[in-house]
Amino acid sequence: MKAKQNLSEKQSLEFIELLHARFQKNPHRHSGIKWEDVAVRLKKQPEKLWSLFQMESTGGEPDCISYDKKSNTYLFVDCSPESPAGRRSLCYDGAALAARKENKPRGSAMGMATEMGIDMLTETEYRSLKAIEPFDQKTSSWIKTPDSIRQLGGALFADFRFNHVFVYHNGVQSYYAARGFRGSIAI
Repeated sequence: MKAKQNLSEKQSLEFIELLHARFQKNPHRHSGIKWEDVAVRLKKQPEKLWSLFQMESTGGEPDCISYDKKSNTYLFVDCSPESPAGRRSLCYDGAALAARKENKPRGSAMGMATEMGIDMLTETEYRSLKAIEPFDQKTSSWIKTPDSIRQLGGALFADFRFNHVFVYHNGVQSYYAARGFRGSIAI
């Protein structure tokens, strides 16, 4: 994580209340998880709350989707219906951005994820979202790409069409107005 930022006390309280309202509105995303337990964890980790706030500020609408007993963590993922609007028109990573000679995008998906303190979703994580609800029916999202593909100049992205998750490839330097990325953070 690059930045270790904190929200003001007022911002923290208001943001936790927003997350609580979203949690209550979408019980299908987190069956068996108690908000009180999640809230305690959020209050104890202000740097991760800041990262969640970055997810929110860029249109991600983060929500808690699972609890992992083994690691004792709650997983928050971008649950906006479409790829977060504030994270679109990005090439895949910093090397791709640096290699681009003309019409450079404003940044890279991997770089922005690092700055925000979140992880890009893997293909497996992206596919698991289908069990929650349909996402990216009009947009697409970069996903974490295996090194073997990235070393050859490619990167993966995914979307949800025809009631199915499709995974595709593009050159890492490409970027599109309808492609962003979804992220996650364990708290």
